[in-house]
Amino acid sequence: MSEMKDGEIHHEVREKNITKGGNAAFHNFINDFAHIEDPLERRRLALKKIDDASFGWYHVRAILVAGVGFLTDSYDIFAINLGIAMLTYVFWEGNMPSSTNTLLKVSTSVGTVIGQLGFGLMGDIIGRKKVYGIELIIMISATILQCTAGHSPGVSFVAVLTFYRIIMGIGIGGDYPLSSIITSEFATTKWRGAIMGAVFANQAFGQLAAGIIALILVAAYKSELVNVKNGKQCGPSCQKACDQMWRILIGLGAVPGAIALYFRLTIPESPRYSLDINADLSKGTADIGKFVSGEYGDAEADQIQRLERAPTAVEAVDIQPPKASFKDFCTHFGKWKYGKILLGTAGSWFCLDVAFYGLGLNTAVILQTIGYAGSENIYKKLYNTAVGNLILICAGSLPGYWVSVFTMDIIGRKPIQLFGFFILTVLFCVIGFAYHKLSDGGLLGLYIVCQFFQNFGPNTTTFVVPGECFPTRYRSTAHGISAASGKVGAIIAQTALGTLINHNCAKDGKKQNCWLPHVMEIFALFMLVGLFLSFLIPETKRMTLEEVSEKYHDEIDPSAYRGAVAGSNQTSADSTELEHV
Repeated sequence: MSEMKDGEIHHEVREKNITKGGNAAFHNFINDFAHIEDPLERRRLALKKIDDASFGWYHVRAILVAGVGFLTDSYDIFAINLGIAMLTYVFWEGNMPSSTNTLLKVSTSVGTVIGQLGFGLMGDIIGRKKVYGIELIIMISATILQCTAGHSPGVSFVAVLTFYRIIMGIGIGGDYPLSSIITSEFATTKWRGAIMGAVFANQAFGQLAAGIIALILVAAYKSELVNVKNGKQCGPSCQKACDQMWRILIGLGAVPGAIALYFRLTIPESPRYSLDINADLSKGTADIGKFVSGEYGDAEADQIQRLERAPTAVEAVDIQPPKASFKDFCTHFGKWKYGKILLGTAGSWFCLDVAFYGLGLNTAVILQTIGYAGSENIYKKLYNTAVGNLILICAGSLPGYWVSVFTMDIIGRKPIQLFGFFILTVLFCVIGFAYHKLSDGGLLGLYIVCQFFQNFGPNTTTFVVPGECFPTRYRSTAHGISAASGKVGAIIAQTALGTLINHNCAKDGKKQNCWLPHVMEIFALFMLVGLFLSFLIPETKRMTLEEVSEKYHDEIDPSAYRGAVAGSNQTSADSTELEHV
């Protein structure tokens, strides 16, 4: 009687789930799982559905939702470099103190470290969805507040702007671990590297946008700037024009974030977080089904209820991974087998960012080389700065990002990172040791090639690999630690190494940048260290996240033991063989 009753209920549930016209008319994803009582089998099939899915519109949408954050991040960071060139005529008559310049640039990196560690930790403790979008709200708010900062006798303008940029940096930092792991956990296995790389490659579009908007603003205010030769001649109308330009330039950074905010706040919880951390099999399964069917947002409550199963023997067997805790984190990564992976991701990112951000300090030197340093008037100087930066981005950074995207899942993450560090070591050695023998064209060419191989190399892979190579319960935290290590390297580059460029220049009787060749040699050393640290990271190409965790962290996938757990004597291997009969 009970069997018949269960059968009738089961039939009734299936009939209830089928939409009018059947699944052929409009696919009802609930039907894919509603007839399977064993929750571990449901888990296996649900993860298989998301891992084996063909690249589709829902992946493009995920790239856009996550990528707009990196577009905003890059825009905000890059815009201040152009904005400072405008700011200097408003408050310092064209001669901003170098300490103030460094403070405004490095403040964002300080906030970013805080955001990467804090949001990375929260992503594992309270969930990806609950904190995703908050970092964008922080970025938008801080960006708008920067535009309202003004000079006051009682309050330092630089102090206020620095404070707002630290807050903005916290939001930017939060975007790194959250966007990486959410994209990773929703991506198809075959093209996961390309999808994550495409999210990160939006940084290039942010840099382009900042350069183009700066160019438009300079052209719009040409009449107020073209007749002013230097900062001392910049009168009220010139100062007003420069003041409005930098505020518009910085403020427009809030626009892409505001557009994407709704989609971030309504994104479903990561299915792997629901399955592995919350142990909510029904919600995780329903969210996966809805995502791959092309619908957006969390599964509805009634859809989740339809997947509730009858009690089985599954509760009698506990094969869940350990619960996340500080003690378990220290125990797990305290073992060399697992800790070396975190050392590899964090250390290589640190080494890369020392040179990546340090190279940005020399952009002015390169712009002089290609003839974009004309300063016959303020208009010409600001115009050439914007155009010169756009040329360097289009020639080096932009192609490098997208070559990485298209080759990540073919060549693999580790080979790209290793070759990138190797070729950068060679290039920085050539620039450093042969600096005075290089022609202007040769220096420009090497600079562009360095930018290309930074992006078609460790700058992209150091973002992708930490989002894949750690177990679910620590994936966000470990990515945050790795990313924060990189920003510590950026802070070192922007402060210590930035000062070293002009070390002892006055004693040597040279104008400036006399220590630049030695700084390049220091960069080469960091690239060499990054090369050796990269041997510690695993290759994750074409592996599911569960396979990665099992191979490199000895984490057992519960669904692999569904047959034994369900109360039968059948092993998972026997079950797999039966499926193919």
